[in-house]
Amino acid sequence: MERFSPILLAGLTGFLSGLILSIPVGPVNLTILNEGARRGFKWAVLIGLGATVMEVIYCFIAFTGFASFFSRGYIKAAMELFSFVFMLFLGIKFLMTKSVHAPVQLGAAASKIEERLEERLHPRSAFMTGFVRVMGNVGVLVFWIILAANFISREWVTPDWPGKLACVTGVAIGTSLFFLLLSYGASRGHGKFSEKTLLRMEHFSGIGLLALALIHGGTIIWQMREHSLNLHLHS
Repeated sequence: MERFSPILLAGLTGFLSGLILSIPVGPVNLTILNEGARRGFKWAVLIGLGATVMEVIYCFIAFTGFASFFSRGYIKAAMELFSFVFMLFLGIKFLMTKSVHAPVQLGAAASKIEERLEERLHPRSAFMTGFVRVMGNVGVLVFWIILAANFISREWVTPDWPGKLACVTGVAIGTSLFFLLLSYGASRGHGKFSEKTLLRMEHFSGIGLLALALIHGGTIIWQMREHSLNLHLHS
């Protein structure tokens, strides 16, 4: 990691996380698949663009409003452990899923928020459809708060404006790239995305998250070992 410049590392972190978190099949992906097959590539791309804009807004809020709070002393240590468990849980959840419905639910309250937003805003354009679908999914904001705190505590993203903006830009590129490819595939024929294919996408995302969790867990163990050695040398 030290071979990368801080800006490049932050951008790469954002790109990979945005790409991996876009793969699990949820409301936006299914909407792109269905609408892309019915209305074509342009309509599907606009849905993906709307979803990307809202995803970036949530990511920006997470980095600017919450991440710094979780990077202090014991809170930082607790957050590192929690983020490891959280990524491990998501990875296993995605890897073990057996249907193409959203594998992680935040309860009835979250579902009601999404339904009310859909009813009140009633999106008519493709862009607003994607935008509102992500806006109503409060789990996206929760995920980014946890990941933003983890990235900063791991020093993958520097806690300054250049680092945060580089990561958010990477998220925008990774997310939009996935939705662009998905839109193209959907417009070329919905039948190509069978339930088996969608499940493979879900499982691939799970493998990616498990890999990140294992790297994160290994880093925590290494830090604990270094801390223990330092205490031993100074005692």
